[in-house]
Amino acid sequence: MGEPTLRGRDYIETRDFSLIEIEHLLARAVELKADFHAGKLTARLPNQTIFLIFFDKSTRTRNAFEAGATQLGAHAHFLEPKSLQISHGESPKDTGIILGQMGHGIAIRHDLIPGMGNAYMREVASHAEVPVINMQCDVDHPTQTLADIMTIRERFGDDLRGRKIAVTWAYAPSYAKPLSVPQGLVTLMPRMGLDVTLAHPPGYELMPDVVDYARTAASEAGVKFEIVDSMDDAFEKADIVYPKSWGSCELMLGKRDAADDAAVARIEAECLAMNVRFTDWICDARRMKLASEDAIYMHCLPADRGAEVTDEVIDGPQSVVYQEAENRLHTAKAIMACTMRERPF
Repeated sequence: MGEPTLRGRDYIETRDFSLIEIEHLLARAVELKADFHAGKLTARLPNQTIFLIFFDKSTRTRNAFEAGATQLGAHAHFLEPKSLQISHGESPKDTGIILGQMGHGIAIRHDLIPGMGNAYMREVASHAEVPVINMQCDVDHPTQTLADIMTIRERFGDDLRGRKIAVTWAYAPSYAKPLSVPQGLVTLMPRMGLDVTLAHPPGYELMPDVVDYARTAASEAGVKFEIVDSMDDAFEKADIVYPKSWGSCELMLGKRDAADDAAVARIEAECLAMNVRFTDWICDARRMKLASEDAIYMHCLPADRGAEVTDEVIDGPQSVVYQEAENRLHTAKAIMACTMRERPF
């Protein structure tokens, strides 16, 4: 059986891809990273164009795709809805058709309002004749989690059975962050052979269908999936710790029906007021000692220093956040190269 051909495929959730297809993307990312460090040219998408639509701010994702497209010989257009006819109500159908006619790929970040981003991307994808890539939505962050598993394998090897990842909520005072990173982790990591412990305070439950999928994936893979309400319990003997803040899904759903910016601001304030009840949910040196001796600390960044994590941990020897961030570049390149290429890669 040959390698899978992913040309023309949308990359919206890792759940949409088989394990063989995910392994194919990871293998390409490893090759592209090696070529990058060896100074080799990787112009696999010469003269192609990808449109990057950002409904939310970005540092790592935007630059991974822009730099990645350049390194592949392609060009990335950064687009904000406020500068497009999207801001005047242009439909996902029209956006998908027109951009699909002008380029070779469309990537979208639309992550702040539960119930909107994923649906928008799938609507664009249903009308575009080019691949649509999810740069983070309300449900999943599939470019991030691909980089995460790449980073974990660089530390622990490809066979991860018997290893435990703790995906835990952490306090943040900055804003009500999307649920997509923890949701992406609990849906992908069991499939990759990791035991997964999800921890959060009451009121921070993930979307029910995501949790159901994680349980099923763990059962099919023969690994463990559990939910606890203690950060300490999650860290106990963990090989990978991933403390990450996210907002209350129940409260954030209200943003979908909010009448104006003032209503959205009120919901945001409610979320932050709720967060303040759990300021002790922080990744610090004491908690790191609960984990395995060779445990690694991960975060998608930006981390709220002094709230989600102490400087001692994020800047310490167990932190792999910068290696993880670099891998965003190489996994973005792999996704673009495999889905946008004229021939299989």
